[in-house]
Amino acid sequence: MTLLDIILVAVMVISGLLAMVRGLVREVFAIASWVIAAGVTLYAYPLALPYAKQYIANDTFAMAATVAAVFLITLLIVSLITVRISDLVLDSRIGALDRTLGFIFGLARGFLIMVVAFLFFNWLVQNEQGQPGWIRDARSRVVLQNAGDWLISILPEDPEKLIRDIKNSRDVEPSEPPPEPFNPGPAPSTTPPAP
Repeated sequence: MTLLDIILVAVMVISGLLAMVRGLVREVFAIASWVIAAGVTLYAYPLALPYAKQYIANDTFAMAATVAAVFLITLLIVSLITVRISDLVLDSRIGALDRTLGFIFGLARGFLIMVVAFLFFNWLVQNEQGQPGWIRDARSRVVLQNAGDWLISILPEDPEKLIRDIKNSRDVEPSEPPPEPFNPGPAPSTTPPAP
């Protein structure tokens, strides 16, 4: 067992214990809060941007301040709601189950963190011979490498293009057919009929 194996076990156990204390529901809701805040920010910041521009002259700073404000306010509101719900679950009869599932979730999260860190390290030090022995000889190296390869395989090939396509599809207004011209029909005759 090398230092990498010890770090992997430590990160997974610490993550598992933290998730066990908080419970699965709170952990899932915490992730959902960030996703909801990001989604609300994506759709709401164009509406709030004109108000920010009234007080901030620089367009870049105005956009950054608007995005940050909308994101943080949404995250705070959603987090307050989710904390209340998760506290109710922890205090209920399924609290023990929630904590057990939270521990399992935490283990998986810790493993995922290590996989991402390992991928980043491999990107920095691409020559395997240049890596320290405690990484090259680790028993967990193959597992982390295989999980990293799988993670990369499920990512989109061009994430920038995907984000651009989503943004463009949101900006394009649905095309409506042009209205038909108004045709009132023949004008009524105003001349009186002949006697």
